[in-house]
Amino acid sequence: MLRLISIVQLVICAALLALPTACRKPEAVRLGFVGGLSGRVADLGVAGRNGVQLAVEQRNAAGGINGRPVELVVRDDEQNPETARRVVGELIGQGIELVIGPMTSSMATAVVPLVNVSGSILLSPTVTTTELAGKDDNFLRVISVTSDYASKNARFQYEKFGARRVAAIYDTGNRSYSESWLNDFSSTFTALGGKIVLTKTFRSGQDTAFQLLAQELLLSQADTVLIIGNAVDAALICQQIRKLDQNKRIAMSEWASTERFTELAGTASEGVMVAQFLDRNDSSQRYRDFLAAYRARFRQEPGFAGVAGYDAAQVALEACAIRKKGESLKNVIIRKGSFQGLQQPLTIDRFGDADRKTFTTVILNGQYITVK
Repeated sequence: MLRLISIVQLVICAALLALPTACRKPEAVRLGFVGGLSGRVADLGVAGRNGVQLAVEQRNAAGGINGRPVELVVRDDEQNPETARRVVGELIGQGIELVIGPMTSSMATAVVPLVNVSGSILLSPTVTTTELAGKDDNFLRVISVTSDYASKNARFQYEKFGARRVAAIYDTGNRSYSESWLNDFSSTFTALGGKIVLTKTFRSGQDTAFQLLAQELLLSQADTVLIIGNAVDAALICQQIRKLDQNKRIAMSEWASTERFTELAGTASEGVMVAQFLDRNDSSQRYRDFLAAYRARFRQEPGFAGVAGYDAAQVALEACAIRKKGESLKNVIIRKGSFQGLQQPLTIDRFGDADRKTFTTVILNGQYITVK
């Protein structure tokens, strides 16, 4: 009898000792996000983060990754290279293997050397600079390089609008993007027979006299003014140009094509043309479901950055779900190669560069309307 009691006691003790382990939650799959969440580019960073966050929340609601919850660790790079290197270093130090971001090319070029000597990778939603293209490094993206957008913009200006003389203005604060974009536009435009008659620069965040710059751009007698900058600066430049010439044709790079631009520029945004990967007129069920979920969760429009953030997160989550034992997430993404985005399939090549369709849009009545 005493022996039976001892056995029962041992079984109960063993069960009690095992209880904490049995009740312990599965270890979370941790992903990082880094982007500019403050300052003049915050519209880009916040929308990107929201897109990522929505994708993570939806995956957790569906059971996580193989029963494990997903945790998102967010950092603000403040659109500052030193801050970007510090916060990316923090994420790497926490053992996070995949960081979604950054959102601008200048921040990417600042942190890629740091990431390349680690076991982590960057997966950017919106970085397009050609400076990072065709390299076997730890930088991947879900968006095409600047040449796709700039060349399409140039062809549309020349062939559809009859532009022959372009005056350009760009932000040197994101030089790896803006100069790359202007060079790609210029190559296509001049090959067609057009000419860049004037180039002006400014640095975002400084007390720039956009009125004087607008006067110089118009004095060049260009038939089109090209703006390569963020949404805030592009809106200010548009307003100054429209004060002097209401009918001047304006084109801009996709960096500024957020809802923040149309909000700030107001009627000065009418007729502005931009090439981008987002088709806001998409009526597919997948996109409509995303829009409804994003609007309900964040009470605002996602714009291209929200869509790109969501797409990047889906690539990251799928890679985590299908990885084989001992395989790096970079190898998983490269091995799979093709992913379904919100609006279109996207492919990622062996260098981590993506390919996706672009659309020509014109702003009418405050809305981006897809025309091609």
